[in-house]
Amino acid sequence: MKAVIISLLFFGFATVTYSQGEKVDNKLNLEITNLPEVVIHKAEKDFSVYLRDNNPDKHVNRLQEKFISYDIGRDYEGAKEYLVVMRLRKGSLAATYDGNGKLTRVVEKYKNVRLPDKVLISIYKTYPEWIIVNDKLLYTQSEGEVLNNEYSLKIKKDNDVKRLVVNPNGDILKEL
Repeated sequence: MKAVIISLLFFGFATVTYSQGEKVDNKLNLEITNLPEVVIHKAEKDFSVYLRDNNPDKHVNRLQEKFISYDIGRDYEGAKEYLVVMRLRKGSLAATYDGNGKLTRVVEKYKNVRLPDKVLISIYKTYPEWIIVNDKLLYTQSEGEVLNNEYSLKIKKDNDVKRLVVNPNGDILKEL
């Protein structure tokens, strides 16, 4: 019995190693073909575009995924505009559709979310020993174009309080 098992293992390994030992012909004639340039035109007028924000907060991502999977069906028919509002404890997402069911505008507002690393590093480098007391995220887009993506932060050191507006890359846009 041992001899049979050993011989089966030997033949099994021999066939596997033999199949991997193919020689590659280095003299293949490969031609490089340049493809024609493609001009991308604007999508049809009824095409909806939603660009997600890359926020690291899991609650924000979950709401955005829920919105992406939302199907308005035929609810918008007969209306000039159709509004979809989704809420959670940390914020809300409001989307406007036109009479054809095309997504026209999205406004997202969240508070006390997890901030991107770039924002945290920028704040703590610029304002050492300051503490972030609270934050708000405002993200808006219209017709697939991001109009606003910024964090409003309230920072505190002892009795001093400052309000900052920061973009997701950590650039401080305003100090109030």
